[in-house]
Amino acid sequence: MRIAALVDAIPAAAESLADFIEKNGGERPPQYPTLAEAFAAEDIDLVALATPSGLHIQQGLEVLAAGKHVVIEKPLDVDLTRAQEIEAAAKEAAAKGIVASVISQHRFDQSSVAVADAVTKGRFGRLTSAIASVAWWRSQGYYDSGDWRGTWSMDGGGALMNQGVHTVDLLLWFMGRPVEIHAHTARLAHERIEVEDTAVATVTFENGGLAVLHATTAAYPGLTVRVQLMGSEGSAVVDNDRLEYFHSKDAGGESADMGLQGGGNQAEQELARYPEEDYKAADPTVYPAGHVRQYRDILSAIADGRQAGVTVSDAVNALAAVRSVYVSATLGQPVLFDDVLAGKYNDLEVRTGSSAAESA
Repeated sequence: MRIAALVDAIPAAAESLADFIEKNGGERPPQYPTLAEAFAAEDIDLVALATPSGLHIQQGLEVLAAGKHVVIEKPLDVDLTRAQEIEAAAKEAAAKGIVASVISQHRFDQSSVAVADAVTKGRFGRLTSAIASVAWWRSQGYYDSGDWRGTWSMDGGGALMNQGVHTVDLLLWFMGRPVEIHAHTARLAHERIEVEDTAVATVTFENGGLAVLHATTAAYPGLTVRVQLMGSEGSAVVDNDRLEYFHSKDAGGESADMGLQGGGNQAEQELARYPEEDYKAADPTVYPAGHVRQYRDILSAIADGRQAGVTVSDAVNALAAVRSVYVSATLGQPVLFDDVLAGKYNDLEVRTGSSAAESA
């Protein structure tokens, strides 16, 4: 596999990335200002879109129309209607053997796989509740570093859309399809942005389970991403991609009518089922190890003629859940997930709640 071309409307950006590739031992790829020019000049099989979120659908549709496989960075897009457009295009392309996937690398973490497998096998009994929290910090300088950051048109939202969408995806992967979402959002620690830096929501799922969803970029100096899953026969906690706690009644061990108060941790023995070497990047110093694992799955899907582990439809559902939070916060009332997915609120201009200035 090789990088056949770099496409960027800003030549300096493409040159900088080409320099990086060459400096790290790769063959310096040619640069093009448009996808069409790259397709005309080079033999390209797969396109990875790492552009601002608001450009994903337009570019993704162009890639699929050219008959190329495509990987889209998160989030799928900032607009749910456009996202559903590429969902339909991806389904048509799949019938022709074209793979379309969206980056959701945490589905390929060792801990996430262990929890998802346990859910699939019913080892936690009935899933009763979950807590998903992204407690990060982003400085004002982070938002000021790009005109598109913190805007509805190009970022699509704030802490939940940009930083929290991966955790939303994991929550849906574990708990299933949402039914109702009730949310509040606010801009409390930043200026000169349109979007929220803090969001909280309660979510009801089809299986009857309840969840609390929280995302913020106003938690100085930055805490962890934590997903806590609880059921009638077991529970699990994933903290910063590490399986901090796991207990399933079917594994035996201690039991008590009033609970173990955090005891009976089976995390170590559970992770032994999933050899760590299978979840490492080829180079352990590579930061986006989850990306490496997901790309392995995508390349395998292309070779095997199957669907990738993360589909465009999965990303649409995560985007619809985020949109549901914004709609609920704007209206000040609960909303039904299916109503949002069906486009009932497409004409609603979502807005952020209180700002730092308004709260002063």
